Amino acid sequence: MTSTPELDAAGRRRSPATYPDYLAARSPKNKGRRNPADPPRVEEIMAVMRQAGERPPGLRLRALIVVLWRAGLRISEALALAEGDLEPGRGAMLVRRGKGGRRREVGMDEWGWQQLRPWLEHRVELPMGPLFCVLKGPTAGQPWSPPAVRTQFRRLAVRAGVRRRFAPHQLRHAHAVEMAREGVSLNVIQRQLGHANLGITSIYLEGIDAGEIIETVHGRRAPLTRRRRRSSNRSAQEAGAAHHRCGARSSNEAGPGSICPRRPLSPGGTRRESRVLPLRRRPLRMKATTPPILRGRCHGRQPLRVVGSGSYQMGPGHVC
Repeated sequence: MTSTPELDAAGRRRSPATYPDYLAARSPKNKGRRNPADPPRVEEIMAVMRQAGERPPGLRLRALIVVLWRAGLRISEALALAEGDLEPGRGAMLVRRGKGGRRREVGMDEWGWQQLRPWLEHRVELPMGPLFCVLKGPTAGQPWSPPAVRTQFRRLAVRAGVRRRFAPHQLRHAHAVEMAREGVSLNVIQRQLGHANLGITSIYLEGIDAGEIIETVHGRRAPLTRRRRRSSNRSAQEAGAAHHRCGARSSNEAGPGSICPRRPLSPGGTRRESRVLPLRRRPLRMKATTPPILRGRCHGRQPLRVVGSGSYQMGPGHVC
């Protein structure tokens, strides 16, 4: 008894690669490979979209690029979208089952909805099913597989002249980096991408160009220090005190042996020369040397003059 080969949905013989145990003992080619966070630039993404064309396969591919790039969805989340999950009026999309089974709503800008509208108009003519589906054949309307999407992305990137890795997840990184450059807070980016913690979101932002970081740091201001207040000039205070005592314009005019014009006359009718001590060497301290009685009765009425050791004369014949 011979066993008949299993057929697929289209009635064709199934490929050995479709069986679950085909790769059971083989390790994937990209096992252990870590791709750097190097998202494509805006010019490169637009070049791939122009290369897709205006036919139905191109409209479908352009719509998928827009959803991955402008909404930041994972490839599995984008391929699981249904027509009822879109709300163009609010600019929102409903992710029913994201990573970890979490449910969330994401937003997309108006330009993204404009690029998505041609595919929505063509999708109405196809059988009911997911938003991004197979176009032709008996499986029309069935979900589009992620490996087929990655294959078309690589081919279009080569035809568009993009000299870097162009994968669906790279568009998700580009979405996070562009939102960070626009000044969007880290918490909003985390909720938009559906991350469990901010540590994963910070890894996405590693795709920021090093030139931008250097330019930002290079434009910093010079260091600023607080200005110290200058201490009061003691010689200026002493000069002011000398001006108050003898009426001179500066302390240099009231030197040793000078006659003060405000001094009263002596009992003989002549002005007596007063001995003025140098201000810098021996400043006159009224509070420390003047007796209490003199401070209470005679200070401030008439100029003080030193007559001898321990005596002060305020006027003719007046000795305190």
